[in-house]
This record gives sequence, C-alpha cells and structure tokens, in this order.
Amino acid sequence: QVQLVESGGGLVQPGGSLRLSCAASGSISSINTMGWYRQAPGKQRELVAVITSRGVTNYADSVKGRFTISRDNAKNTMYLQMNSLKPEDTAVYYCNAHTTTVVRSYMTWGQGTQVTVSS
Repeated sequence: QVQLVESGGGLVQPGGSLRLSCAASGSISSINTMGWYRQAPGKQRELVAVITSRGVTNYADSVKGRFTISRDNAKNTMYLQMNSLKPEDTAVYYCNAHTTTVVRSYMTWGQGTQVTVSS
C-alpha cells in the first residue's frame, strides 16, 4: 500500500507564493501518475496538475503559468510551486497517486492541506 502526507499549506497574501510537498511511503515503486487536486467549500474536487513517472506534466487552465508541479523520485516526494496566488486559489489541496501492480490498480489520497489566499 501507499501512504501520502501533504505539507506546506498556510495563509498567504494575494500575489504571494507557497510550495506544497507530498511525501510518499510504502509501495512507492508501483506509483505511476501523481497529481494535485483542490476542493473549495461547496464545490467539487478539481484537478490542479498531474505528473507522470517520466516527468510529463499537465495543468488546469486556471493555474497555467502560475503553478509548477514536479517530483523527486529519489526522495519519493512531489511538489507544487504556487506563484501569483489569487483568492480563488483558496481550497484544501490533496495529493493523489495512481498505483499499479501485477494484481491490482488503485488510487491513494493524502489528508489534505489548507491554502488560504487573503489580504
């Protein structure tokens, strides 16, 4: 099994920056694509960015040019660098990992970390 732990959330002013981290443990060799999702109160959880095991990335239109997803496979850690933050970026951010073995495929979620953008 895989366990994910997010960190780095907090309160920041509009235009500021934060870097989120997601540390993976367990069956890390079976992890394929990883991603960041977010959910604001009263809204559905939405995809922010994804990254494959080879480093190929994709972003939601709302964050392109401002956010950067990356992963350090040696440290088993994924990151989300968030720049030029806006109030509408306020949400709980969740780390996600897709895992595939010879017997099953499954998805793992972290506990979430709060990001609040406000003056």
